[in-house]
Amino acid sequence: MEYGCIGEHLKHSFSKEIHNELADYDYKILEIERENLKSFFDKRDFKAINVTIPYKQVIIPFLDEISPEAKSINAVNTVVNRDGKLYGYNTDFYGLKALIERKNVTLKDKKVLVLGSGGTSNTAVAVAEFMGAKAIVKVSRTAKDGYVTYEDVYEKYTDFEIIINTTPCGMFPNIGKSAMDLSKFSSLEAVFDAVYNPLKSKLICDAEKLGIVSSGGLYMLVSQAAYAVEKFIDTPVDNEKVETIFKNLYKDKMNIVLVGMPGSGKTSVGNYLSQKLSKTFVDTDDLIVESKKKSIPEIFSEVGEAGFREIEKNEVFAVSSRNNHIIATGGGAILNKDNTDILKENGRIYFIDRPLEMLVATDDRPLSRDNEALSKRYNERYSLYLECADAVIDGSGTIETVAKRIEAEFNEYSCD
Repeated sequence: MEYGCIGEHLKHSFSKEIHNELADYDYKILEIERENLKSFFDKRDFKAINVTIPYKQVIIPFLDEISPEAKSINAVNTVVNRDGKLYGYNTDFYGLKALIERKNVTLKDKKVLVLGSGGTSNTAVAVAEFMGAKAIVKVSRTAKDGYVTYEDVYEKYTDFEIIINTTPCGMFPNIGKSAMDLSKFSSLEAVFDAVYNPLKSKLICDAEKLGIVSSGGLYMLVSQAAYAVEKFIDTPVDNEKVETIFKNLYKDKMNIVLVGMPGSGKTSVGNYLSQKLSKTFVDTDDLIVESKKKSIPEIFSEVGEAGFREIEKNEVFAVSSRNNHIIATGGGAILNKDNTDILKENGRIYFIDRPLEMLVATDDRPLSRDNEALSKRYNERYSLYLECADAVIDGSGTIETVAKRIEAEFNEYSCD
């Protein structure tokens, strides 16, 4: 390996895609067990690498020199081999700083909570200090070495204005989890999360619901990679290129989630969009049928609606952790708010608003098998579709027409 990224669990990593866009070299992803780290560095069989969790501090003794910023942070995420000597740097500092500045947030004279106790936590503290924070409190599960507990935060620090999460809480594959209950904070102005997969962790989604400025870690990842390229091959990368790569990657990884009444065309529209946007199509009802080896009416007759909704929830949660998909949901998936919340972590929800008079009742839909039942479901669910949707799409017209409306909105959507 000449260039690449090492870590413990890297199946979720976007680093290869980013470096492939940033520079012309073969960038590889390599998972290494802790006991094999020393041997890897002793061989020095690479030109330059990135290092990710949980090794940003562990590798320091294997290096010949580390930069002043990496030394002060006590974390290294970039290693360059120069004539057999290993030099360590920390480009996460510049990546996190760029992430905060991109959202036009100032930390000057602000009170900042930093969640986590690893190498990225040290980076966040250094950035907060550099940007002039008035107070910085480090949070961990145990109160030691200058850290306070999460319980302490709720008792003493709910007036803090900025939260930076550096823990893996909510990270793929364990999405849907948050390190903090943001509703307890009275003066919160901004929330940043180093987690980049999912695109928006539960912490970030919760911040959005509260109208708080927030951002997940993908821009930080792209930005720090640009600084790493500078170290790798002594070639600067301009901000415009970083912005372009970030936006393209965000859109590429984002799911398009289709919600709407039975018969609104979600499956047909989804299949059309899948071809146009090169995203994989899945239908949650099909996933349920496949996993249970039974039809939807058969499942309803055996376990009732409550049992079906639990099965549906499990499938929705599983598919929500995927990237670059078109996801067609069952007509009643929006009845459980947990479903729409988890779908938003990696996706943008589109409500296909097909008029009631254009919907057709069919026997394969247990709760809308005739026109009377269909009308009842429509009136019960319509407000829920509107509530969960990021965009409402006119569902009248042909499949191609409706799909093109979604495609146009998706292309125009800005991930700022």
